[in-house]
Amino acid sequence: AKSALGGPMASSAPIAQVASDAAAQSALSELSAVLEEARSDGRLIERIALDQIDETHLVRDRLEQDEDEMGALIASLRSRGQQTPIELVTLSDRPDGKTHGLISGWRRLTALRRLYAEGSESQFATVKALVIRPESAQDAYVAMVEENEIRVNLSHYERARIAVRALREGVYSNQKLALQGLFANATRAKRSKIGSFVALVEALDAVLMFPVAINEKLGLALVREITRDSTFTDILISHLRAGKRDTPVEELRILSAAVAAAENAALTRQSEAETESVDLGPRIREPLPAKDERINTQVAPGLSLGYTPGKHRIELSGSGVDEALIQELREWLRRRG
Repeated sequence: AKSALGGPMASSAPIAQVASDAAAQSALSELSAVLEEARSDGRLIERIALDQIDETHLVRDRLEQDEDEMGALIASLRSRGQQTPIELVTLSDRPDGKTHGLISGWRRLTALRRLYAEGSESQFATVKALVIRPESAQDAYVAMVEENEIRVNLSHYERARIAVRALREGVYSNQKLALQGLFANATRAKRSKIGSFVALVEALDAVLMFPVAINEKLGLALVREITRDSTFTDILISHLRAGKRDTPVEELRILSAAVAAAENAALTRQSEAETESVDLGPRIREPLPAKDERINTQVAPGLSLGYTPGKHRIELSGSGVDEALIQELREWLRRRG
């Protein structure tokens, strides 16, 4: 067909082609929406440049880095590539230009950075990551804790350190809420022990070199002395700074010696007080303690007794509290009744 000017008439696009184009556009829009939803939900694995990631966005909960384990991870990444993505959050308006903050996967990120530093190979210049969008700073901290509790067994010290830093950054308003929020899946007894270690972190975190090596028994003994004697922390810090601490064993030896010295000093003071009361004969009777006043007494090595008259409560604490003592107490109470 020709137009009135003699040229060929412009033909309209076939209906089938129009329908095909519309279907393709619809499918593309649907795919884009699915991808965006996956990205928003943190289900889409993305590649992020290493230099765009701030690994200090949250306080790291792992204080210990085993070089043998790191070497094995580097070897695995070199031969098989990254198998598990890390978790990041999006950052904005950062003066250093960082676009993402690390939530979990510090070891994988560190290993990839070492690999890239070795030869600047492009395959190690980026990291596979899930970019999550926690609703609050609390959610971000909980995500970090949960991911690491699954992969590694955090020490009580490391858990307490997370709580301390979250409190200092205003993520939680008090220690109880921090422990309940960060360690909601832990038993009440376990949260209580983590709470005890908070005092240890606050007192010694700046000076300890191998805090992860402190076991539960020694940690609780240190906390007991820190709480009981206001001079203990300063004395311990001076011993730590003056002592040789090239290995965890050497630092633990200093800590254990300080606890033993404090317990012996407490026993000596108690013995002298008892001797003095016998030698001096009748003394002016001192007023009874207030009902809400807590009375603490070291009754034996590694065993402290606390008594609050108004609450009708007696508490035993220390390394001497074990199953044997519990059984003896039960038998004594049964006979007494």
